[in-house]
Amino acid sequence: MDALSDLLRVLRFTGGVFLDATFRTPWCVYSQVTREDCTPDTPSASLVAFHYVLDGHVEISIGDAPPRACRAGDLIVVVRNDVHRFGSDLTLPPMHVESILREASHEDVAQLDTGNGDDVISRFVCGYLGTSVKSHPLLDALPDLLVANVRERPCAEWVESSFRFAARTHVAHQPGAQDVLARLSELLFVEAVREYIEHLPPEGTDWLSALRDPPLARALSALHGRVAHPWTTEQLADEALMSRSAFAERFARTLGVPPMTYLTRWRMLVAAQRLRESRASIGQIAADVGYESESTFTRAYTREMGITPGAYRRSQPAA
Repeated sequence: MDALSDLLRVLRFTGGVFLDATFRTPWCVYSQVTREDCTPDTPSASLVAFHYVLDGHVEISIGDAPPRACRAGDLIVVVRNDVHRFGSDLTLPPMHVESILREASHEDVAQLDTGNGDDVISRFVCGYLGTSVKSHPLLDALPDLLVANVRERPCAEWVESSFRFAARTHVAHQPGAQDVLARLSELLFVEAVREYIEHLPPEGTDWLSALRDPPLARALSALHGRVAHPWTTEQLADEALMSRSAFAERFARTLGVPPMTYLTRWRMLVAAQRLRESRASIGQIAADVGYESESTFTRAYTREMGITPGAYRRSQPAA
């Protein structure tokens, strides 16, 4: 498993689609995913908003940034769920989308068809991804806005046909439909991130840039694959086929933290996943992520995550 897939597995995004919208030009709205847009079991410590453009053209802007033009086949990802302007003409006074959206239950994909124009139609689906992890290394490494042309990705044909089918209200009630929408949302997000990584400059300084650096990618793969191993910087340097000093400097420059700090943070993310998803004891989880004593693990977890392991587990929704 590559390091990106490994991180996505541990952070465990849950996604869905809540709106199938058609607008006739001209139009402009404010948009932001709220907790009410998500299914009740969606973790919301970190929320990501997205729009997948099925037909037509749209513009999007966050804050004072210049508008970004998007077309059919583009996936628009608002990485930190900022309030954004979205429309055919962003110079228009924006409406709040809630003011024109009909009520829909969590089992429905809401339908919206509005506007006075006759010629130019924009159709898109709106969705979200959520994770219960607040300190999120992947989201921290991404820009506020991603636009990926999904029609150029290998999954394009079946993703688009699936969205056109699954986003219909009457389909959303069918058994398993919400799971399909969730998996589609996650797949689209991964495709957007992979496209972003492919176009990163060679000398970037963040977690995603490390994935494009073969020595660092080898070290990350080894560290992720054997999280309980008593790693040292020297051993990780061996995995990277570098000297200790050169590896430590390159790792810290690219990822922003020394190798052992990264190891601790990764262990805590893995531990948090197991606290959420398993019934293993805290002592067993401590051993699974490389700690010989529960007390040492508890101190490290509390220092890194700001909450004790037991309190974190109790705060999670019942399975």
